[in-house]
Amino acid sequence: MEIVSRHSLVNGINLPAMFLLWAAVLLPPGAFAEDRRTGHAHAAEQQERHQHSVQGPFGLERVAFVIQSQRSSYHARRGSQRRAEILQQAAELAQGLPLVLLLHELSDYDGIWSILPALPHLSSTYGPSASWFVFLQEETRVTLAALLQVLHRYEEQKEWFLGKRLHDNEASIIHHYAFSEDPASFGYPDPGAGWALSTALLHRLAERLQHEHLKSDFTIDWKHELALYIWDEGNGRKLTPVPEFCTTARDSCATTFTSYLPDCGDPVSKEDLFVAVKTCQKFHAQRVPVVKATWEEEAALLEYYSDVWDASIPTVNLGLPNTDRGHCGKTFAILRRFLSPAVPRADWLLVVDDDTLISLPRLRRLLSCYDPREALSLGEKYGYGLVHSGYSYTTGGAGMVLSRAAVSRLLSSGCSCYSDEAPDDMVLGRCLTSLRVPVTHSPLFHQARPEDYAEALISPQEAISFHKHWNVDPVAVYRHWLQDAQQRDEL
Repeated sequence: MEIVSRHSLVNGINLPAMFLLWAAVLLPPGAFAEDRRTGHAHAAEQQERHQHSVQGPFGLERVAFVIQSQRSSYHARRGSQRRAEILQQAAELAQGLPLVLLLHELSDYDGIWSILPALPHLSSTYGPSASWFVFLQEETRVTLAALLQVLHRYEEQKEWFLGKRLHDNEASIIHHYAFSEDPASFGYPDPGAGWALSTALLHRLAERLQHEHLKSDFTIDWKHELALYIWDEGNGRKLTPVPEFCTTARDSCATTFTSYLPDCGDPVSKEDLFVAVKTCQKFHAQRVPVVKATWEEEAALLEYYSDVWDASIPTVNLGLPNTDRGHCGKTFAILRRFLSPAVPRADWLLVVDDDTLISLPRLRRLLSCYDPREALSLGEKYGYGLVHSGYSYTTGGAGMVLSRAAVSRLLSSGCSCYSDEAPDDMVLGRCLTSLRVPVTHSPLFHQARPEDYAEALISPQEAISFHKHWNVDPVAVYRHWLQDAQQRDEL
């Protein structure tokens, strides 16, 4: 994996950053419950950081910001705007000029979105001139003066992992049931609030990554997996909760968060979104009625794809037998049908399982931020083998969105299933990665049920999807988490 530096440093000053500071004036404005710390688990950390004072307060020139930007044009634009805002604020504060990096620009390798693959490059290239690395989402706002005050509380030569603490309320499948006896005992950062690593810790992590293999090839929830790696089975650092790292604004906040569902104008029309529901005969009576009772009425263009024809639904039989897993053959048949004259032409394709719960109005709002002429896929982003090589994919249960341009490019490439039972989402991801089609992440898509996520993470969201009917009332889940007030009033 080759990582290319796109920033030149002269006397510690970032030249592209200075240019962006000038450009910030010309850029148009974007179109677009804290966990309570209980007990005395962190008493030693509190005492440690107050007993030591920093050897003279440093300025922003010792802080490197990493905006967790993405490759698609919308996200690259938002990341650039956030960088310009930070640099403009730094100029007004006059306490040094920080380095501001866009994550997607650090390498041609897409896997750096999962953070761990990016750490060695950050350490070797930017570590010598920085004391802290602060990671921000594209929609995270930062008050630089307040952030400096926070960082000055922690001795920069020591190893620190700072952020807003999230924890699981119950053992979660997406975290492989880690800490099942006491899920709340382990904390991991809320990305929307931002989080920080001292350079001392970053250097040690980078060194470990050069010599160690990760225990799993899969990246499911990068923030939890990052915290586990830093914790190192008790040999490393736990996340230190910092109350000034916020998602909801308060007077003392150094960071706040806007929204993962920005306002990009009028929603995409219903007629520009084609919905493909994958089902099979054994679930016609169990799962399909839930779709019809919840979100089907919000779709103008929808087809159910099954292994048999059922006039009562109705279904489309693609001529493929049902498989217990994978469904790659079925999904590629759906892609071909989407481009054929058999269905109305639409800009966007959504492929979901028959036990996916989804808010189509919110999805259409989100899609208004993207250009359907751009080849991209959108959903909850997972990864396979990302530390050294590998590929990303949008996980199928959360819903896979593809622009028409992406479907056309994928099929014309000749990329295909190695078997009908192959995992469709992973095969699609491998194909799209090889074609350099952006696999775009939205945290509003969810592969699991609401109870499998930290309540403080999903409660402020306008979620787009959840998945699985296991041990829940799916209609109640839809009404509570996915149905807007206006929809309820219309029922």
